Amino acid sequence: MSIVVISFFLELVNNIVPPQYLPEVLFDLEETIPGSGIIWVVLIMLITGALVNNFIGRKLIQLWERLLNKIPGFRGIYNALKKLSDTVLSPSGESFKKALLVEYPRKGMWTIAFQTGSYRGEVEKIIGEEIINLYVPTTPNPTSGFFIMMPKKDAIELEMSVDNAFKLIISTGVVAPDQ
Repeated sequence: MSIVVISFFLELVNNIVPPQYLPEVLFDLEETIPGSGIIWVVLIMLITGALVNNFIGRKLIQLWERLLNKIPGFRGIYNALKKLSDTVLSPSGESFKKALLVEYPRKGMWTIAFQTGSYRGEVEKIIGEEIINLYVPTTPNPTSGFFIMMPKKDAIELEMSVDNAFKLIISTGVVAPDQ
């Protein structure tokens, strides 16, 4: 079965690359090399990565962002998504501070949530208690979820790491967290 899957993948890659650019055509080889197109895919990925990481690549990205910001109605959505992705995918890893256990969506049902910050503002004044910001991810795609605010006293801090909590969520509870 593994051989069938691997050969399917290699043929798929070779079908993506135009035939005139395959090594067997470029070097006038008599036999086809399964998966030879992957050489081009890897090469394109390396060149793209090098371009994006240098001065020219950064300028191209800035130009692209300026273009996107000129599209009416899209500007707000794009900037919000960019801020969210910059925060969640930041190398500092400070976007989710703690894994918490909360009763959500109703009493008696528990889910894992992530503390995204402490809130000191109007909502806290209205409720009259210390409030925390939580992100409740959906399973199995934790990039979608819900933002909720709740009294800090109603959330139970877990000893498991944020990474282990994500593993549990992504696996829909199948993979037990490392202890």
